[in-house]
Amino acid sequence: MVKDMKLRQFRRAGLATLLLVLAGCGGLVDRFATNLGEAVFNQPDPEIIRDGMPSYLILLDSLIEGSPDNASLLSSASDIYAAYGAVFVRDETRAKILTARALSYAERAVCERFEPGCSWPDVTFDEFEASLERLDDDHATVANSYALASLAYIRAHSDDWAALARLPHIESLLLSLVPFTEEQQLGAVYNYLGVLNTLRPPALGGKPEIGRDYFERAIEMTGGKDLAVKVEFARGYARLVYDQELHDALLNDVLSSPAEVPGLTLTNTLAKDDARALLDSGADYF
Repeated sequence: MVKDMKLRQFRRAGLATLLLVLAGCGGLVDRFATNLGEAVFNQPDPEIIRDGMPSYLILLDSLIEGSPDNASLLSSASDIYAAYGAVFVRDETRAKILTARALSYAERAVCERFEPGCSWPDVTFDEFEASLERLDDDHATVANSYALASLAYIRAHSDDWAALARLPHIESLLLSLVPFTEEQQLGAVYNYLGVLNTLRPPALGGKPEIGRDYFERAIEMTGGKDLAVKVEFARGYARLVYDQELHDALLNDVLSSPAEVPGLTLTNTLAKDDARALLDSGADYF
């Protein structure tokens, strides 16, 4: 027991030391947040992330307390909160809380880097769209974090019509980001656009055929290596239009493809789990 107590004290002391070091070096803070994100998405064991990430979320919170105006840190924290809340948390209440934190950080990051973005949560669609004309390459990172956090938030709050009403805003934002997005990242943007257009059936404003086009473009841009795109294609489009042949073909392709791809290993591993679950439930769905 004494040994365990000393171990806990050592860990607390180590964390406190790390926080002091990071707090004194802004560049190190930025690199830590960036490297943490890269380490997360290159991790082949989702359970390590599921079990370990809460500690790092708290660490990111503490770093932001010390650097509340650091747009890069806010953006990185938003990305990780959004990914964790959308992917790893099954409890709906917790998912809502975590994705709300992600969106809050993204809103602050945008406001620090892009002054018109300070009013984004409250403006009309026309005002929002007009502000996008002022976006340039310097704003791409924070704007992308805002889009990702918004998507995670909307999915977790799909029972909230006010959240769903933001879908056109986020689609317009993503389209505005295309010219400023590096080619290797365009697949993710097209995937998000595919998801946006297949969240709702046509009767409620969904545009499944437009969504299909975006999914196909995302697969082309990633060379088929981003397996999450194919899972979203099956779940969002194929199920929406009751195309079992396409549904099963996409998911079987996911299961036969390698998971370990730099920057995609974690999401690919999770995509394989989702593909198995969707195939298993397909017989009851179609």
